Amino acid sequence: MKPALYVTLVLGLVPLQTSLLHYCSLGGVRPDLCLLAAALIGFLAGPVEGVLVGIALGFTQDLFSAGALGLNLIAKGAVGLLAGLAGRQVTNATMATLLATMVGLSVLENLVFLFVVRGAGELGDRLSALPSILLPETLLNAALGAALYWLLTLRRPAGQEMGRGPIGLVG
Repeated sequence: MKPALYVTLVLGLVPLQTSLLHYCSLGGVRPDLCLLAAALIGFLAGPVEGVLVGIALGFTQDLFSAGALGLNLIAKGAVGLLAGLAGRQVTNATMATLLATMVGLSVLENLVFLFVVRGAGELGDRLSALPSILLPETLLNAALGAALYWLLTLRRPAGQEMGRGPIGLVG
């Protein structure tokens, strides 16, 4: 069941993000669904699955974009790995833990793209994008990530922890 879910995510999220979310943006800012998927899978299923799905999502994004080949692959793989490591460090994952993880990963990825993709401009130009792009996208990613986490944890019976490890996300 999990491999089918992961293949569906890898093949479906990038076209969904580029086509449908293009029309549903809030003030020109839209959530990064691939970041959310890599982070949630890493957080819930572990760092190995997070990095593998993150690399696959990043590679798919690189294929569909006109940007630097490999940048999304490395960024999404790192997001999956870091989220998986963060999820392993907490005994009982809460919404606050997930929100802090999502905010940190979203800020980190946005800063990487801001300084790598817009590297030719002056520092002032890049810093002016922080309140208009980085902050709204980070808040949107964190809110949507928290909502998805809440939906995923609704399936578990009361008193049972969210599965981690080999059974993980879809257990």
